[in-house]
Amino acid sequence: MISKQEILNASILIVDDQQSNVLLLEEILQTAGYTCITSTNDPYAVCELYRKNRYDLILLDLQMPKMDGFQVMESLKEIEIDDYLPVLVITAQPSHKLQALASGAKDFVAKPFDLVEVQTRIHNMLEVRLLYKKLVQHNQILEQTVLERTAELRESETRFRRFTELSSDWYWEQDKDGNFTNVFGPVAEMLGILVIETEDNTSDGQGVVWNKNEREILEANLAARRPFLDFVYGRTTPDGSKQYLMVSGEPTFDAGRFTGYRGIGKDVTETMRPNGGSSGNR
Repeated sequence: MISKQEILNASILIVDDQQSNVLLLEEILQTAGYTCITSTNDPYAVCELYRKNRYDLILLDLQMPKMDGFQVMESLKEIEIDDYLPVLVITAQPSHKLQALASGAKDFVAKPFDLVEVQTRIHNMLEVRLLYKKLVQHNQILEQTVLERTAELRESETRFRRFTELSSDWYWEQDKDGNFTNVFGPVAEMLGILVIETEDNTSDGQGVVWNKNEREILEANLAARRPFLDFVYGRTTPDGSKQYLMVSGEPTFDAGRFTGYRGIGKDVTETMRPNGGSSGNR
């Protein structure tokens, strides 16, 4: 909401080639309690004044010699890039009202002045103008906040990935179709990408034999989009030695929509050997 004092402190520019009209409008505004009033009889000075001061309201006479109010509004449009002209036109010609609104004016006041009408239209225009400015400021703050939060999330993600890189042998991300979008370490080798199925086990085509039952459990977790923690599975390397790998993964979602998987893994062969080389999952 806009307070009464904010409206009375708003900046107003009066533009009229007739000094008597300027004095009358100044008296009306001052009597109503407005505190920031500027005036000029020179329409050519309006653009520079507005460029420097960005008035909240311009009271603009339409009938002026050499440069009329319509020309002034056209010049102001080159300055006000958001296409909001805070102009209230003053005219004695009823036929000019619609033309003025079409040219960018937000309201109009007819001559001769009606005191109550002038005060009401000025008050209403200033309230709308100040609300508009607050909305613009709010959107700018919101946009800046979004940028800052996005930067924080990216920094947090970088720290998270770095942590996972340090605490595991490999890190991986998949899209919803199972394609790897981001990997760190020998992910393809560790996960056994492009495996070849046989009757009792699976092979990666390079002589590494996997436990088929364990791989089926892992693949079932992925297919069901279930998270899994510290899943241990084994494989036999070409030299006949046993190797154990531990992998953790979680599905990722955006607004409830499945977007893929991400996870970490490491070689736990050394920790499994004291247990007799058996594999398992937790």
